[in-house]
Amino acid sequence: MVLAVFAGLPGVGKSTLAARVAAELPAAVLPVDTVDFTLQRYDVAEARPGYAAYGVVAALAEVQLRIGHHVIIDAVNPVRSARDLWVDLADRLRVPLRVVEVVCGDDAEHRRRVEARYAARDHDGVPDWVRVLERRSEYEPYLGPRLVVDTHLATEPVPPVVAYLS
Repeated sequence: MVLAVFAGLPGVGKSTLAARVAAELPAAVLPVDTVDFTLQRYDVAEARPGYAAYGVVAALAEVQLRIGHHVIIDAVNPVRSARDLWVDLADRLRVPLRVVEVVCGDDAEHRRRVEARYAARDHDGVPDWVRVLERRSEYEPYLGPRLVVDTHLATEPVPPVVAYLS
C-alpha cells in the first residue's frame, strides 16, 4: 500500500490525474478542496482557513491506510507544514510516501483551465486566475524525491505515475 500526494496549483490537472490513477491502482482519492468547501457550506469557521480540511483528510487517509487501501491525497500542498502532515502520517504508519507534483507548463493553457473552472463553479471556493497567481507566489518549492508531471506536455501520464506509485 502507498500514500500518494498529488500536489500543485489549482487548475493544473491534479484531480483529473488523481482520479485516472486511482482507477488503475485502485486507490481512494481524498481531495482536500472537497472537505474544505463542505466545511464552509456548513459554516464551520476556523482561525486558519483550510487547516481543518487538511486535518480531516489526514485522519481519513489514516483510516484507509490502516485497512490496507492505497490512498491518493489531492491537495495544493503549497507549504512545508502541509507537506509535513503526509510525511508524518507515512512515517507513523510505516507506508511509502510518493509525491506527484502536477504542473501545467503553459501559462496560457493553465489560465484557460482556471477561468473555465471559475466560470462553471458550483461554490465560492473555486479560485480565479488572480487568486491562482497569488497562490503561485506563496508556493514553496518542493525539496526531495517526487515525480513531476506536466499535464500540458504529457500525452499519457497515467502509466508512468502508476509505475512510480507501485
